[in-house]
Amino acid sequence: MFSSTRIFAVMVKEFTQLSRDRLTYAMILLLPIVQLMLFGYAINANPKHLPVAVMVQDHGPLARSVLQAMTNTGYFDIVEEATSSRELDHALESGKAQFTVTIPPDFSRKVVRGPDPSGLNGAPKGAQVLVEADASDPASTGPALAALSGLAQTALVHDLKGPLQPRQANQPFEVVLHARYNPENVSAYNIVPGLLGVVLSMTLVMMTALGMTRELERGTMEGLLATPVRPIEVMIGKLLPYIGIGLIQTVVILTLARVLFHVPFEGGWLALALGTALFIVGSLALGFLISTAAKSQLQAMQASFFYLLPSILLSGFAFPFRGMPAWAQAIGTILPVTHFLRVIRGALLKGLGTGESWPSLAALSAFVLVVTGLAMARYRTTLD
Repeated sequence: MFSSTRIFAVMVKEFTQLSRDRLTYAMILLLPIVQLMLFGYAINANPKHLPVAVMVQDHGPLARSVLQAMTNTGYFDIVEEATSSRELDHALESGKAQFTVTIPPDFSRKVVRGPDPSGLNGAPKGAQVLVEADASDPASTGPALAALSGLAQTALVHDLKGPLQPRQANQPFEVVLHARYNPENVSAYNIVPGLLGVVLSMTLVMMTALGMTRELERGTMEGLLATPVRPIEVMIGKLLPYIGIGLIQTVVILTLARVLFHVPFEGGWLALALGTALFIVGSLALGFLISTAAKSQLQAMQASFFYLLPSILLSGFAFPFRGMPAWAQAIGTILPVTHFLRVIRGALLKGLGTGESWPSLAALSAFVLVVTGLAMARYRTTLD
């Protein structure tokens, strides 16, 4: 007969078994909280306070009013004052600035004088402000560029009064926009290179973690431990096949990115090769570390997913990195995917070499050293 008492007993037994599996229990409790925190607080599709490098060659009050009006929009924060175009280019290439602004030396004079009727092809040539944007990530620059559309009408409202007030049909100056590295704002140029980091993370971390725990479940690890193979030799031997898999995935994805989506390959091949190698090794070492803590393939898969979720959301792959709050950016900076995306996007879209990409390459190298050391220490403990 149907017995609620027996059902209750089975239910209590299941809860008891679940509580003994600490990793699964933690995933059940923490995963919804992590998702809520990330999507509720960290994700922002409308980034503001983007860094701007400026070169002001006109130090009059009108130029200062233009810069103040840009700051008042909430989208721009001036982080550097350059003295040459080369400094502006370096700030944009290195990622230190998302935008550069150039105010020419004759800006105030042309604003006061008004449009010049002697412009080419009969078009009046008046004051101009040059704004260059790093459009390699269209989602980051799109809202900010839209905010510049009304800058010419509002920036100098309080400065140009009386006889200086422009006619209703005229603007006191023109904002000239140049979108660099992705002038057509093709989202595939940003997403497809970044997809390489996500694919490598999903496959290499999870495959390595599952491969090691599979030996534990099948009992073949005992035979491996009975051999005179050293821990470092076991680790290298287990990871070498996956390194080949990672290289094949890299070649396939980059080839399809060029053939199907016409992603530009501007150069930076040494930085790209070095960053890919470090990222593959780091991902495999992380999977090996997870396998030393997991007791089953299910736990290994859960731990891998717990790493992959923030890697996708906080690395700048799916959402603008600069749109996240400071604490989320701090977490994203720890993740190797963040630095790998900067290396591959910088190499393919900007042609950056190792000299410009060294901060991200150094971060990837540190990740490899730390995770490999932890994996080896943990593996020796497992042997004992």
